[in-house]
Amino acid sequence: MPYYAALRREDPETRQRISSGLLRLRKSIADQGVPTRTVAGDVLIASWNIREFDSRKFGGRLTDAFYYIAEILSHFDLIALQEIRGDLYALERVQSLLGSWWKYVVTDVTDRGLGGNDERMAFLYDSRKVTFGGLAGEIVLPPSKVDAEVLQFARTPFVCGFRSGWAKIDLCTVHIYYGDSKPLDKRRLAEIRNLADFLAKRAKKAAQPAPSTGTEPKVRPPEPDTLVLLGDFNIFNTGDATLKAITDAGFVIPKVLTDRSGSNMGKDKFYDQIAIWRGKRFGETPRGGVFDFYNAVFREEDEPLYAPLIKLAKSGKPPKYKEWKTYQMSDHLVLWSAFKVDFAKDYLTDLAKENVG
Repeated sequence: MPYYAALRREDPETRQRISSGLLRLRKSIADQGVPTRTVAGDVLIASWNIREFDSRKFGGRLTDAFYYIAEILSHFDLIALQEIRGDLYALERVQSLLGSWWKYVVTDVTDRGLGGNDERMAFLYDSRKVTFGGLAGEIVLPPSKVDAEVLQFARTPFVCGFRSGWAKIDLCTVHIYYGDSKPLDKRRLAEIRNLADFLAKRAKKAAQPAPSTGTEPKVRPPEPDTLVLLGDFNIFNTGDATLKAITDAGFVIPKVLTDRSGSNMGKDKFYDQIAIWRGKRFGETPRGGVFDFYNAVFREEDEPLYAPLIKLAKSGKPPKYKEWKTYQMSDHLVLWSAFKVDFAKDYLTDLAKENVG
């Protein structure tokens, strides 16, 4: 859990407000079915677009928000984060609350041109459960895959390799171009289709055994890494061509995430997705979904409590509370799923069945 001792240094009103919010948040996390993490159990993977983290808009985030964000993140093992800003102050402040065993890998800043918005993407992980495997890179499409009107991605997808339990996992996180506010923006669809096809082709190639020379000893062929494609795809509906582009390429949405609410505040848009190109030692579980933190923190009934703290916008007019709180937490909810990574019993069972001699 996050480090709460610094709350003692806050003034009594702030201390009481944050501690009460944390108690509600912890209860909500349990009530919404997020399981307790264990060092040896299933790996809990999440994706969260934390709105402009931290742009300092409307005066920046309050101390409350940093504690609440850290509390939420602490319930997962490996989190893909989108909309991290150039200044890593906010990410590092959350990391300090989580503890020194929490690590992150982050991209460089994407330029504002073509919707880049000076954003970074990051993976945050608990190194007691997940280890960084060494792979880290941004996806650049080869010339044959580049659409004439989509030279490259507005925000370059970020892929990293990790290990947890028996699983080797390559995760590719995205923040796909939004464009026009309609389900089938042409550039958005092209980005998703090009990326899914490119990654699927790479995964198929990695799964092929190396050419035999006829002289090497007989050994078990290497098992391909599991590939997880996740992040903010700006997909409006589950029946849209944008989601179909992912599944047509061979990726599978975990069953537990196929019948769930949307991940926007209205819960009617399916912007965020987690899709799997399966490896052998990485299994779905019936646990996952969308975590809604707004029933515990920055609630509607909390507006009078925060009204004096809302900073003036540049126009001189105070923002609406509903908008302001999205710059404290986010306009996206948390998408998560648990995956089996302990395959010791399966491995030993296979060995026990092998013929001797």
